[in-house]
Amino acid sequence: MPVAARVLATATALPACAVAGWLLAGLPLLLGGVFRPLPAFLLGLPVIAFLLWRSRPTVPETGWWGTAGVLAVAAGYAVFNGLMRGEQIVVRRDPATYAQYATWIAEHGSLPIPFQQAAFGGADPALVFGSPGFYESGGVVVPQFMPGPPMLLAAGRWLGGVDGLLLVPPILGALAILAFAGVVARLAGPRWAPPAALTLAVSLPIMYTGRSPFSELPALILLFGALSLLLDRRLGTAGLVFGLAIVVRIDGLRDVLPVLAFAGVLIALRAKGGVSFLAGLLAGTGLGLGSAWLLSKPYLTHLGASIRPLALIAAAVVVLTLIGTVAARRGVRLPRPAWLPAAGAVAVVLVMAGFALRPALQTVTRIPTNPDDALNSAFIRVTQIANGLAPEPYRLYYEDSLHWVFWYIGAPAVVLATLAAAVLTLRLLRGDGQSPDLPEQGPLRGLAGAWLLPLAMIGWTTVTTLWLPSITPDHPWASRRLVPLVVPGLILLGTWGLAWVYARHPRRWVAAAGSLLLVVPGAVTSIGTAFTPVERGEVAAVRGLCTAIGKNATVLIAERVTADRFTQVVRGMCGVPTARVRTNSTDFPPSTDVRRLAEKIKAAGRQPILLGARESDISLYGTPVHVVKLRDLQDERSLTTPPDGAWRLAIDVWLVKYS
Repeated sequence: MPVAARVLATATALPACAVAGWLLAGLPLLLGGVFRPLPAFLLGLPVIAFLLWRSRPTVPETGWWGTAGVLAVAAGYAVFNGLMRGEQIVVRRDPATYAQYATWIAEHGSLPIPFQQAAFGGADPALVFGSPGFYESGGVVVPQFMPGPPMLLAAGRWLGGVDGLLLVPPILGALAILAFAGVVARLAGPRWAPPAALTLAVSLPIMYTGRSPFSELPALILLFGALSLLLDRRLGTAGLVFGLAIVVRIDGLRDVLPVLAFAGVLIALRAKGGVSFLAGLLAGTGLGLGSAWLLSKPYLTHLGASIRPLALIAAAVVVLTLIGTVAARRGVRLPRPAWLPAAGAVAVVLVMAGFALRPALQTVTRIPTNPDDALNSAFIRVTQIANGLAPEPYRLYYEDSLHWVFWYIGAPAVVLATLAAAVLTLRLLRGDGQSPDLPEQGPLRGLAGAWLLPLAMIGWTTVTTLWLPSITPDHPWASRRLVPLVVPGLILLGTWGLAWVYARHPRRWVAAAGSLLLVVPGAVTSIGTAFTPVERGEVAAVRGLCTAIGKNATVLIAERVTADRFTQVVRGMCGVPTARVRTNSTDFPPSTDVRRLAEKIKAAGRQPILLGARESDISLYGTPVHVVKLRDLQDERSLTTPPDGAWRLAIDVWLVKYS
């Protein structure tokens, strides 16, 4: 293999090997309570090297311009988003929850988080130790979410403190671009990898999730990295990496369902490596589900309403896969009507057309049936008013989901992706042999098999995500749902569609114009927010807060909003025991409870510190000091148009040293 192709192949295989290797080494350490820098790096680096050696990556022959183009896009992304990164460490939404989760395990190496009741003078019914993103469960605090992203962020924390942690998302974004470009190079050809990588890099969802801690970019790395490993015929490793997506994101269970069915197809056709592929998939999935049960059980309980249907679907896929595999091994073959290939291609077009027309046919609403739904409806109502819209708090805006995709990658990319999906579906259902403009790769050449699993995964996840995004519908927040497979999958298909057109009209202007149609629309949307960093100043604000609190303190938070935002921040980053004082129907606790708890803390030999959002919240207990006065910008919350700016953000904390 030429040097340029070897470099591209290795660079695009490395991201998945790096993320998977770190998770494989770190997860047992975290479960054992010894997730520390020395053992993590001593185990993680050899595992990463072994996975990369086992991957033996290959791509079709390419010149240096293709390799250099992909590397330049990834490097440019890392530098630009590193400069524009946010500092979301005060808990208001998921990024800060991930940051605080990572901070705790980086500092302590274990979970769960203890109450430290002795520092409060013992147990008391007025003490509340949980907060948003951190569940109070069985006498301890359990972080929300899967452990994969915090384990990756912890490496940055060890190497560079809080600033190192906040640089991990831009690095993960660059790795995601490399992993994606590897699949493009293998399926559409290396010449198309640079424009595809650039299209992904400038899309707002990828830019947004690369500036703050999220789970979606690690998931993208694992899913697309596993596809590259599969195309390189490293089936056992590919199956393992697919399964590890669940360690990063519980929704990974949905994303890998087509992978399970594909494993059954491999075994049914007696393809070489089919058994190892299934074994790797089961091992990775087992690690994901096991880590969820052992480290995130309250989170699973919280998601029960959505996890149970997904579990039933997964069980049905398992049963159908077993039945189909056994039947195929016994020589049973289903009839293939002559009309089926054309019907499949038409169905692809009709599904996308249906999503495009959905806003004219449906308005998606949800009547609140629990406190979380009621809180979400209240948030949507406030956001509607801020957007100048009529208050309709029960609306979810899910009918607009394909139009979100239009915003972020443009209508030309979606049209080309639909064309590609229709052509590929036609070929797969016809059972065509590998065509000249598809790479001669993959274990199922007789079924144009290089595209079988990618198309199944992209189609399944795109349809299920667009139908039910299951996220608060303000943007750019909701755009994260499109990151792991929808946006990169449609760009991949759109790039192949462009290559398909070019193969029939091989003129330079076709390639140039097509590439511009892919890159420009998403870039135009992103310009509105690309040069506006948000959530700045939080690191300095928290450092100042920790200095004001001191080391021999026990913190009581006597107001709800400050308790929601700062309970785990103070506990984890200031290193002092922290709890909120239980409230009833208001945002403030009874003063008798506050004074009783403060006296118990004094009796335990520690300094009681009281926190609130305003001077008046805690003025009953001493002389308040204004220790945090942060004025900055936050993400826009746009419901019906692409985000194109930022909103103001104010965070205040007042402190009293009780005496």
